[in-house]
Amino acid sequence: MAKPQESSRIPSCDDYFEGIQSRKKIPYALQESLTKAFEKIPVSSFPEVPGGKVIEIASDASIADAVRILSGHNITSAPVTTPEALNSTDWKERYLGIIDYSAIILWVLENAELAATALSAGTATAAGVGAGAVGALGALALGATGPAAVAGLAVAAVGAAVAGGVAIEKGMGKDAPTAANNLGDDFYNVLLKEEPFKSTPVGSIVKSFRWAPFLPVTPDSSMLSVLLLLSKYRLRNIPIVEMGKPTIKNFITQSAVVKGLEQCKGRDWFDCIAAHPISDLGLPFMTYEEVICVKSDDLVLEAFKRMKDNKIGGVPVVEEPGRKIVGNLTIKDIRFLLLQPDLFSNFRQLTVMDFMRIISSTNQDDGVKVFPPITCTLEVNLGSVIEALSSKSVHRVYVVASSESEVVGVITLRDVISCFIFEPPQHFDNYFGSAMKEMLTN
Repeated sequence: MAKPQESSRIPSCDDYFEGIQSRKKIPYALQESLTKAFEKIPVSSFPEVPGGKVIEIASDASIADAVRILSGHNITSAPVTTPEALNSTDWKERYLGIIDYSAIILWVLENAELAATALSAGTATAAGVGAGAVGALGALALGATGPAAVAGLAVAAVGAAVAGGVAIEKGMGKDAPTAANNLGDDFYNVLLKEEPFKSTPVGSIVKSFRWAPFLPVTPDSSMLSVLLLLSKYRLRNIPIVEMGKPTIKNFITQSAVVKGLEQCKGRDWFDCIAAHPISDLGLPFMTYEEVICVKSDDLVLEAFKRMKDNKIGGVPVVEEPGRKIVGNLTIKDIRFLLLQPDLFSNFRQLTVMDFMRIISSTNQDDGVKVFPPITCTLEVNLGSVIEALSSKSVHRVYVVASSESEVVGVITLRDVISCFIFEPPQHFDNYFGSAMKEMLTN
């Protein structure tokens, strides 16, 4: 078995979608009829979010509070509001963007990497670091936001490490796991348990650490547009707004769409696709060589970094020789590292397997669901895959060789949505204009 590659392999939106169209084995006539049908369905027909109210996070809430809100409501993302514009009648003034676990991972790892790079400069003086370094609150008080604030936060972390007696001459690495391993406990006290994690507001990072634009649609937009944004264009959620009204009316996610598809069981158009084995339909679209894996003895911080670098929401945990799947790590799992660092006696050197064992044993009595990897073989039908994604509330099913449980592919929510549709010529030029298409592509 070839060793999983660790470099970033992020295809462009067009490359991904064109690749899927070439691999799909669903009759074109059927895809065309489904695409036209979704084009006629307005977004307003989609069910409302549970409870009928979109969960929002204020921009002055701390990162720690944001993680608690996301975890408490079992969601991965939420729109961020500006307190100063709560009385505005324009949603453009009310919302800064969307915060999710991916943004938080980016922020945490960026701090670690910047700190490691600074320490590699050779001396504390050269790195501009010392006991009197500008801290997180100081950077924010000076009005620094975005990348500038992050740089200041990293300096605060490095300052604490140096003040705590960490010698520059020890030879610091430039990657987050190596930095974490060498910086010592003081680094984590600053980064996670105390400052800046405890006090940094969501608004200071939401625009600099997003994977996708904040792109709302209106109730009369087509469901085809939403499906394309969620599949081809990699968006994780689509806010629904009404022109002239200040608040988000609805919030459509990939998971919600897949649950909607699962409820279509019994309809002819769904059953004629769902009954086919996934191999007959060309699935999995992501092959053995393209699946990003982590090994059970990798550092858990390296696993989160790999997700960040490859812009993916989860990875299978495998053991060698071969790629026998033994676990599943997702973006949401970082909440355990951020909110419960006291559970880990030495998580600077915590492996993926140890991390999974700790969260599984610790949270059994807390009602926190920690799912094992969901797998299937090439012989199962698409309906079974959709049912698993919907009922287990997971975002990916790993395809395994039935004999050894070795990972041979993966089917994501994005793949499932892409099965049913294609993008008509000039679709977004007609609906959103060329400027929006350019923003999505970039």
